[in-house]
Amino acid sequence: MQMLYNSDHYAVVQIQLPTAEARADDAPPQLMRGGYEIVDKFSRKEIYIEGALAQRFKEGVEALIETSPSVEDIDAYLEGYAQLAHQPVVMH
Repeated sequence: MQMLYNSDHYAVVQIQLPTAEARADDAPPQLMRGGYEIVDKFSRKEIYIEGALAQRFKEGVEALIETSPSVEDIDAYLEGYAQLAHQPVVMH
């Protein structure tokens, strides 16, 4: 788990999980699965995205980074994904 972004409005965490146990040194690299968790701090909701949606999110972020965005620009991008959030944030 790696914190990628944290503002007053949003937090984004990248989660990568290995799909298989480590193998011998000559084995091909193990596949990874995972995605991104986006937390909307004001609505106290979160969404976890993976697969094609996560890839689209990553590509959008990479394109945005090339423009030297402000915090407001990044938050505006995240808002589009945060609108999909229905899961309330629960602390354990």
